[in-house]
Amino acid sequence: MSVLVIENARVVSAGALKANQRVICEGGKVVSVEGMKAPSPSGEVVDAKGMCLAPGFIDLHIHGSGGHLIDDGPDALAALCRLLPRYGVTSFLPTVCPLPPGRDEAFLRQLAQVRQQGSEILAFHLEGPFLARTGALNADALGRADVDRVQKLISAAGPRGAVFSVSPELENAPELIRAMSATGRPAFITHTGATAEQTQAAIEAGARHATHFYDVFPAGPEIDPGVRPCGTVEAILADSRVTVDFILDGEHVNPLAVELARLCKGRSGVCLITDANVGAGLPPGRHVFAGEEIEFRYPGGPARMTENARSPGALAGSGLTMDQALRNAMKMLKIDLGDALAMVSENPARVLGLAGSKGSISAGFDADLVLLDENLRVKQTWVAGRSVFTAA
Repeated sequence: MSVLVIENARVVSAGALKANQRVICEGGKVVSVEGMKAPSPSGEVVDAKGMCLAPGFIDLHIHGSGGHLIDDGPDALAALCRLLPRYGVTSFLPTVCPLPPGRDEAFLRQLAQVRQQGSEILAFHLEGPFLARTGALNADALGRADVDRVQKLISAAGPRGAVFSVSPELENAPELIRAMSATGRPAFITHTGATAEQTQAAIEAGARHATHFYDVFPAGPEIDPGVRPCGTVEAILADSRVTVDFILDGEHVNPLAVELARLCKGRSGVCLITDANVGAGLPPGRHVFAGEEIEFRYPGGPARMTENARSPGALAGSGLTMDQALRNAMKMLKIDLGDALAMVSENPARVLGLAGSKGSISAGFDADLVLLDENLRVKQTWVAGRSVFTAA
């Protein structure tokens, strides 16, 4: 087996940075993390030159990037796998928009055949059809929500499996959630105006994560004048079993909401996602998503529907990349690098039940690694110990 040795690195370990470290990888795994005193073993040696070596980033929610949109089919997904390492993403959940019954199964089977080269597909994230509120999605494709449809989609996803997003106010949401999480993968809460009681029932049924939290999570009406109602947001914040993720681009959510969630959930309970759309990583411009024209006005900013779309100005995903989300976290939340990295690596791994194999540079973990310069720009990325991106 080939041996990878990364020397002279500042390694992120348990939230702290350790300088002058050597990381040895073999067979796609980290074998050891040690100081630089002993002679270097034989193998491929990379001099990190004092730069930061971090665990690979995990994006729990992404639709596309760089002109590639997962809903366009297998070729677009394969291209996205090749693209994402330049942003430090070593694994991700490709997010699929809802299609009518039958078509969704066939399409998911096509995606499941993709052989990734680059970032690893951990499972398929189905943002619908089990939603009560559409947001930027196509309302015509939401269709029926029953356990039979859940089972068919799980089967279509194949060995990679499916992670479902669901609205707790659906009449049979607890039954759906039990079926969704029976394979060991989490069920996400999103696109919801559920009551606190409906949300608590969903959590008891097995929902353990809320995606693009605060976005398409409207507050309930004020029934008793002067009494602020509690709904799904409060139920999620109050339950320590539930983790959350945010689109931290400065427009999707006020950073105060992220700080509140960190206070409620602790360091390990908050993740960052991109919810990136087709134009992320490209110059400002216009593209098509879910049949609607969208616009990216500046790098890293949100996608918004244009004047030619059904809801001009409405949010439709973001132009974020994960390395930009990392930098935004440090700037907007005033947190250190270790805490910011946990939000893009360690915490997402925990959400997916992968805390023993991803999200840390430790012996026995997957050798998914990102080398970052002093400006937190990606210089090199490895997936399972294999270099998949090197900056020019």
